[in-house]
Amino acid sequence: MAATTKTWQEKANVKRESVNNLIPESWRLKEPVPSTEKQRDVTGKFLWQYLSDREIEITESNAVEIVKHTTTGDWTAEEVTKAFCHRASLAHQIVNCLHEIFFDAAIENAKELDAYYAEHKAPIGPLHGLPVSLKDQFHVKGVETTMGYVGWMGTFQGKTGTGREKVFESEMVRELRALGAVLYCKTSVPHTLMSGETVNNIIGYTWNPKNRNLSSGGSSGGEGALISMKGSPLGFGTDIGGSIRIPAAFCGLYGIRPSSGRMPYEGMANSMDGQNTVLSVVGPLSSTVGGLRLAMKSLLSQQPWLHDPLVHEIPWREEQEKEIFDLVSSGTGGKGGLAFGVMESDGVVTPHPPVQRAMKMVVGALEKLGHKAVKWSPPSHKHGNQILLTTWAYDGGHDVHGAFNLSGEPMADQVKQSYGEAAHEQMNAGQIAATNVAKREFQKEYMEYWNSTKEYTGTGRPVDAVIAPLAPFAAARPKGYKYYGYSTFVNLLDYSSCVIPVTTVDQSTDVMDKEFESLSDEDKAVADLYDAAIYDGAHVAVQLIGRRLQEEKVLAMAEYVGNAIGGSSGQSAPSEKL
Repeated sequence: MAATTKTWQEKANVKRESVNNLIPESWRLKEPVPSTEKQRDVTGKFLWQYLSDREIEITESNAVEIVKHTTTGDWTAEEVTKAFCHRASLAHQIVNCLHEIFFDAAIENAKELDAYYAEHKAPIGPLHGLPVSLKDQFHVKGVETTMGYVGWMGTFQGKTGTGREKVFESEMVRELRALGAVLYCKTSVPHTLMSGETVNNIIGYTWNPKNRNLSSGGSSGGEGALISMKGSPLGFGTDIGGSIRIPAAFCGLYGIRPSSGRMPYEGMANSMDGQNTVLSVVGPLSSTVGGLRLAMKSLLSQQPWLHDPLVHEIPWREEQEKEIFDLVSSGTGGKGGLAFGVMESDGVVTPHPPVQRAMKMVVGALEKLGHKAVKWSPPSHKHGNQILLTTWAYDGGHDVHGAFNLSGEPMADQVKQSYGEAAHEQMNAGQIAATNVAKREFQKEYMEYWNSTKEYTGTGRPVDAVIAPLAPFAAARPKGYKYYGYSTFVNLLDYSSCVIPVTTVDQSTDVMDKEFESLSDEDKAVADLYDAAIYDGAHVAVQLIGRRLQEEKVLAMAEYVGNAIGGSSGQSAPSEKL
């Protein structure tokens, strides 16, 4: 009798159940998760009911605090790893945030780290014993990389017989292991990666833990959800149009989009691989800036430029951080020093009321401290974003449609809005070259505008950074991510940008202006998505944007701004330096 070919639905169900079955029986929820109406926020104390006091102590600690304990032998790597594996399993059962679970391998790795410390009385590296979660683009030995595609199951990026299946590891994975990190799970993504909402046919929809009416963001949405629920102290995502910053903003975290060539991307899965006009970049998300700094500084100590041909030979630069610290303290009584461009709107889509309030809170706090805030009136973002969107259409959608055709699974509506029902004609070399020229010209125009701000900052320098919305909303409603312009222009310019959590939505305060007049049909469509009652309690963030390859400066300023607004997001922003 001929073997029956499984449908894509059957394959997805098998994969989903196989992952869920890796959760130990004692960690599985015995009762159904309360409805969103009964329990909108599933972070913090809601999760504590399932954890021991010791597990709470460990998992409520941030990345910097954890390594202070694990690198001195105060806490064992095994104890820390087990605590985060438990909390990660709870997060997944509640909001659907994991693609791959390898808790057993992680615990064995932790035991090896403990044995090393017992013998040598020293840690393997600065991340010794720190659990680190990874977006499902990283290849990790022993588990698959599906990137949300049913057709990638049992393959290496959709191909069989490569010899790389479940044995190949990405360059950053090798470096994290060398630094002493413990890898234990891979997190959910939207299939294709090209969506600000995380949804696929394997795990379904990844919800926002702070407000389950809303999305956790995308495409690193599993990372955002998991870290928000403190099922991970530090994780890595990628960003080609906002995919680190969007989940960070929606989930109340700090997340940095470095410029291309700062962090190693070598050996990671991707969509549209070979589209080099606007490169996807990899970067960390964490509850504090200290966690981001720890991650980047540690990885750069591994000299990734020796193993990834696209990484610049730029070690961590303490002097750039010092430059910002000196500017902060340069004025009378410790006041003054920095100048910020403030972009309240891009002139295309108007931010929702909570985002407008967050912007005012940040600017007000900085002005109170004596810093300068000037209106940011740059070259047309509408034009710039059209250039970027053109790069996503170079291959006419053949790459992503080919991945769907492997299994016959349908494309999520959130992705279909970009790629349609079928692939279309690919762009030719002349069209791609013209787009590259347009990009370069826009970068030059924007560069000179930034330079021109020297004339009115009053500091003798152009603005040090730009403060802007990351999205027009606090978070996207399902199928409601209608405009990406606030995040994508940063990718086109290849600027370094860090998300800063600011506040939460207050339905009594954040009401729509009755006299609001939309700028366009697009603006109206976004405005119509706002409902203060639905959004109540959601995280609200802004982004701080620096020039290319200024990650040290951007993190120093982001930490300063986070402290200036008093950590009102509920996430700590300690000023510790490593």
